Amino acid sequence: MFDEIGFPRDPDLEYDAPMLETFVYCSRAAEGIDDSAVDQIIAFSQARNVDRGITGVLVFGSGIFFQWVEGPPAEVQTLITGLYGDARHFDIVQLDRSVDMRDRIYPGWEMERVEAGDIRAVLQDALDDAEDENTIAALNRILAHLDSGPLASLGA
Repeated sequence: MFDEIGFPRDPDLEYDAPMLETFVYCSRAAEGIDDSAVDQIIAFSQARNVDRGITGVLVFGSGIFFQWVEGPPAEVQTLITGLYGDARHFDIVQLDRSVDMRDRIYPGWEMERVEAGDIRAVLQDALDDAEDENTIAALNRILAHLDSGPLASLGA
């Protein structure tokens, strides 16, 4: 018997939780991306993610995306590759990425949009923990973008 990524399972151990990859990132929306465009992204993602076993949440406000994705590692890797090639956003900053056996945090959420009330705190925490110069620069640009635009939807 093999696990989700092809490794033999130890027959003496119980495996209750699936092998899931988690990918959490933030990015800046390209010019012209608004709530309507994000609603279209979500509708497309919901239909596609059911077949791929991907769940998660998408936060959008003041031109900033924050997304938490979880699912089978091969499917999440395919999604990540697509995200980096998507011209609808830039300054992608990986906040977390891991693979482990665990239950889903967002079971049944094929990709739900949630309010953006805590995005500033999440971005600031990421900046405080960041060590890579490119990540620090991108997070500073994203925070500066938040400072220059309407922040009511982000709880500032």
